[in-house]
Amino acid sequence: VYQEAFLALRKRAINGKLYDVKSSMKTYLFGIGKFMIYDALKEKKKTLPYESNLHIVGEEIPLIEWDRTTNLTPEQILLRKYFKELGEKCRQVLTLFYYRGLNTKEIAEMAGYNNTNVVKAQKSRCLKTLKQLINS
Repeated sequence: VYQEAFLALRKRAINGKLYDVKSSMKTYLFGIGKFMIYDALKEKKKTLPYESNLHIVGEEIPLIEWDRTTNLTPEQILLRKYFKELGEKCRQVLTLFYYRGLNTKEIAEMAGYNNTNVVKAQKSRCLKTLKQLINS
C-alpha cells in the first residue's frame, strides 16, 4: 500500500495537482495510504460471499443466554426482564441487529421481510415498545 500511495503522490505531482495542498507531504502521503487501505477493505468486504446459514437462529443456537445472571448490572437485569415480554418478531429483529450485528438488509433477507424499510420500522416500533415497558 505504501508503494501504491507513493506512486499516486508522484502521479499527482506530475499532473500538477499538488499546488493547493495545505498539509505537509508526509501527512498528505499518509492520507493517500489511509484511503487506499479503506478502499481495499471495502473491496474485500464486498467480495466475501454471504452464507445465509451463519445467522440462522434456531433451537440449536439460543438467541440470548437467559440463564446467565452472573455479572449483570441492574440495568441489564431490567432490560432482560422486559425483553422477554416483547413479541417473537421484536425479539428476533432486535437480537439480530444488536446482538448478532446484522444489518437491515441481512435481516430482511433472513426473516423474510419485503425490504429494509420494513425492518427499520419494525426495529423502531420494538425499541419504542421496550422503552415504554421499561419506563412504566
